[in-house]
Amino acid sequence: TSPEVFKPEAAATEIQKTDLKSGDGAAAKVGDCLVMKYYGTLAADGTLFDENYTKPSGFAFTLGSGQVIKGWDQGLVGMKVGGERRLVIPAALGYGEAGSPPKIPANADLVFVVKLLRIVK
Repeated sequence: TSPEVFKPEAAATEIQKTDLKSGDGAAAKVGDCLVMKYYGTLAADGTLFDENYTKPSGFAFTLGSGQVIKGWDQGLVGMKVGGERRLVIPAALGYGEAGSPPKIPANADLVFVVKLLRIVK
């Protein structure tokens, strides 16, 4: 099931991390290959722009290597396997002034709910 849409009251000036469910597995650190489920919405109005919650496989990437937006590289450190976290990411740590047309406008703050499925060593 998809997570509840969260709309922050004010513009984000820094990453806001909220653990919705604490994991009990290993903690993610820079250089780890993480396998995630994610649900991304625009902070302004809750519009969904990307998700893999409804897809069978997770999204894999190496933490801290610049393969994803800075808000992920910074906001997922220390998250434990099995955990679920909400990230409110300021535009500067997301897609910035360029946005990611057509779904993400310029200077858009983003909200992600992420689940850390596993860490691949």
